[in-house]
Amino acid sequence: MSSGLTRSAGLGVPRRKDRRVGALARYVFAATLVRSADGGAVVAIVLLAHACGMPGWLAGLLGASITAPHLLGPFIARRLDTARDGRKVIASAAVLHGVLLGAAALLLPVAWAIWPAMLLFASGIFGPMLTGGISSRLPSIAGPGQRSQRRAQSWDVASYGLSGTLGPAAVAWIAAASDALTATLVLAGAAVVGAGAVLALPRQEPPNKAVDVPSPGRTLSLIWARGPLRRTLGLTVTVAFSVAALPIYAVATAPAYGGASAAGTLVAAYGIGNLLGSAGLMLRPLRRDADPLMSSLAALVAATLILVMLTPTLPTSLIAFGLAGIANAMFFAATLAARSEYAPIEARGQVFIWVGALKIAAGSAGTAVAGATITQTVWAPLLLATALTAATATSSIIERSRPRLSKH
Repeated sequence: MSSGLTRSAGLGVPRRKDRRVGALARYVFAATLVRSADGGAVVAIVLLAHACGMPGWLAGLLGASITAPHLLGPFIARRLDTARDGRKVIASAAVLHGVLLGAAALLLPVAWAIWPAMLLFASGIFGPMLTGGISSRLPSIAGPGQRSQRRAQSWDVASYGLSGTLGPAAVAWIAAASDALTATLVLAGAAVVGAGAVLALPRQEPPNKAVDVPSPGRTLSLIWARGPLRRTLGLTVTVAFSVAALPIYAVATAPAYGGASAAGTLVAAYGIGNLLGSAGLMLRPLRRDADPLMSSLAALVAATLILVMLTPTLPTSLIAFGLAGIANAMFFAATLAARSEYAPIEARGQVFIWVGALKIAAGSAGTAVAGATITQTVWAPLLLATALTAATATSSIIERSRPRLSKH
């Protein structure tokens, strides 16, 4: 009898591990699907606006109508921390995002631009739920061990990289094979299908009713008051602002490397580096504490930006862009670990969404600043980005060392 019990108990661990592997696979599928719908939306709408004969400035405004509302995402995020089943909240956001995007696409050819713009604005509000919101589900799927958590976060980084590539690429391919309206509707449909995949994820424990879930404003104050979370936010925003200069720099330097096609090749090298970085982390997850690790990896990102500026030929530039992608993937994995490990359980969803929303805003600002400064000299955006990233990394190291210094 005892030996039978021992065998049964021994089989429990592999079975739990198998369940977690299956849950993680479903997570990556669901996250990639809904994030592809979010990441490809701007490309789809801009292509559709051009196909409808709209001027470039109006197409750009319609695209911005999707990204700008991401800043409002945190104000609906509290529901994720208070709901008995957070999967339903994220799935509802994915359905609303897809339906509103599809409705805007159908209206665009036949109505004044203001009406589809309003639908796109509403659609964009739900974007952070599909990025940071779904990431907040990962800790309960990965299991309690730090190594399993870190490996799962590497898969999450890969999901971001895949969706950032697959979404726009699928839109371009479908638009070329059919038309821009079809591409946009397929993307909207992917969000709805992704909602079903989200519901197939394991259910988390419902929140404790006795726990006070803070408001969005209080959550932001909490992030700022806690050193590790404050540094997570500061470093995430700074690195997002800085790496946003890379596509602009690639376009500006492409003529020196033989033509406009070189810009696409350089950006692709960065994307491949990002995927390689996340793949490497799956094999060998990050091991140090997330707080000091973020500072070190932000400094590494700054070093790769310097390398990008110093490379004189296309092959060396491709290598430099690839290394920048690897460094950014490692840094991003460290920020996900920091959000998981330092966020209070009663506000975890909001912390993920606040950091994610401000990261997107910083990336948009970085693109705009790079476009404005590159007219002066081709090196200006990366010089600014490198200096800002290095300064923020150094500041975080100094801030973290202050409590230790005060003890001696």
